[in-house]
Amino acid sequence: MDHNGLADPYVKLHLLPGASKANKLRTKTLRNTLNPTWNETLTYYGITDEDMIRKTLRISVCDEDKFRHNEFIGETRIPLKKLKPNQTKTFSICLEKQLPIDKTEDKSLEERGRILISLKYSSQKQGLLVGIIRCAHLAAMDANGYSDPYVKTYLKPDEDKKSKHKTAVKKKTLNPEFNEEFCYEIKHGDLAKKTLEVTVWDYDIGKSNDFIGGVVLGINAKGERLKHWFDCLKNKDKKIERWHTLTNELPGAILSD
Repeated sequence: MDHNGLADPYVKLHLLPGASKANKLRTKTLRNTLNPTWNETLTYYGITDEDMIRKTLRISVCDEDKFRHNEFIGETRIPLKKLKPNQTKTFSICLEKQLPIDKTEDKSLEERGRILISLKYSSQKQGLLVGIIRCAHLAAMDANGYSDPYVKTYLKPDEDKKSKHKTAVKKKTLNPEFNEEFCYEIKHGDLAKKTLEVTVWDYDIGKSNDFIGGVVLGINAKGERLKHWFDCLKNKDKKIERWHTLTNELPGAILSD
């Protein structure tokens, strides 16, 4: 790609369908070579069984240019369903020219990222312990292509707004690690009437914070969100961790901070 007959290649990954900026991973750039060896491991956190059936990994090789746009060299795609759990599979694939992105993939832009939450009802503390562990491939809210995320939790209904907890803000990242735990003192029997609202925000100085996405766990939730809540109610004193997909809709949420 360069005048000297060489290139400065790097590899970037996207998971499709998905908001591509939020789930892009990339290797470092190697200078002046047409036969690069990276030996790098890039990790996607929060991959569910459904992703393994539905998603495809897009692998693009590009040439980094200091003064112009980076140039596309070639790409290939691997459906995740070709992989088996805990087995390493090696592919040797010819790169192709840019493949069209299927228009039906746009629907998935509603995916705002993932969050790993742990729940435990502690009989010793007589309360619900909510662990906000980490988020993965959050939607980017800032011009630099990142966000400054933090997480808020509420246990609702909550008449006097006493149940709000907030994590620290993590600067300039789409894959923040929080590892914070909050305790809600509540009788085990009352939990069935409550819902846990978890929202992820992008912190902005001098203007209102941007809503990235949220998830509601409780008896009226569905699927994984209901199962997580139910498993927590059923197994006292056992910590249960699950990844949840953030969406940009929250029933009745007040979208202000």
